[in-house]
Amino acid sequence: MRLYVASLLLSVAVFNTVSAAPTGRIFVTNERSDSISVINSTSLTIEATIEIGKRPRGIGLAPDGSKLYVAVSDENKIKVIDPVSLKILSAFEAGSDPETFAVHPNGNIYISNEDDAKASVFNPKNGEQIAAISVGLEPEGVAISPDGKRVIVTSESTNMLHVIKAPENTIENNILIGARPRAATFTQAGDIAYATAEISGEVFKVDMNTGKILKKASTGDSKSKPKDVILSKDESVLYVAGGRSNQVVVMDAKSLAIIKNIPVGKRVWGLAMSKQGDRLYTTDGVSGTVSVIDTGKNEVMKTIAVGKFPWGVVIDD
Repeated sequence: MRLYVASLLLSVAVFNTVSAAPTGRIFVTNERSDSISVINSTSLTIEATIEIGKRPRGIGLAPDGSKLYVAVSDENKIKVIDPVSLKILSAFEAGSDPETFAVHPNGNIYISNEDDAKASVFNPKNGEQIAAISVGLEPEGVAISPDGKRVIVTSESTNMLHVIKAPENTIENNILIGARPRAATFTQAGDIAYATAEISGEVFKVDMNTGKILKKASTGDSKSKPKDVILSKDESVLYVAGGRSNQVVVMDAKSLAIIKNIPVGKRVWGLAMSKQGDRLYTTDGVSGTVSVIDTGKNEVMKTIAVGKFPWGVVIDD
């Protein structure tokens, strides 16, 4: 029996060096509960709650799925969690007020440091800071192209998309868009990006090679304060978190015409898409819920109560 167990553990260890098996869990940061809600993606029920620290916001997975990273903003740290055991493994200093971040294909983390008007790059394996890049005032959203060659950081008060060349970590372009840009996302090819502008209530489609705005469109509701943005798997549809309008705006990715509005909970902020693209998950801050959307019907199929002011969401599938 001991030999069998030892062999099994060795096999697991070898497997984990290649890629960790997905847990099938959805992880949600609860900004005012100082916690993470862990949701089973099959049953859509809460499995566990992790006490993580003061004001968790941004959340993401390592490229191989072996680690879960959480920006604990009021502690100025990134905390590292084992997505299987749900134990906190380590933490490292991540600059002032780390809010949103994205994980590069090479494993490094690009973080927006809102108080310092900069983006910082860290190696999460040892907590070493690799670079600090000056950007506009109040940097917020971070997006990385699938090929890892470009990083977008949005600056809310400068109204810009700052395009960073990676891994050189130098500014390639500064693109002026609408008032208070919050989030961005790339196409798989990396040649097009979409970004939201909260105050102007707009979505922008940008050519990343020229820096030119190809299209812009209103989210269609005066109460809308768009935050997160994500593409469908076939890249034909754009989903936009409408903020105060309490709905997800479904737009044609080519024309930015509105296809449908999906009512969700109050103050929808974060979005995450399942690997197969059949489900979209939203964090509804004021409602304290996660809405699960069937993307085939573009309708809410379930609402899950989580902690206070859910903010970020990531899926380990």
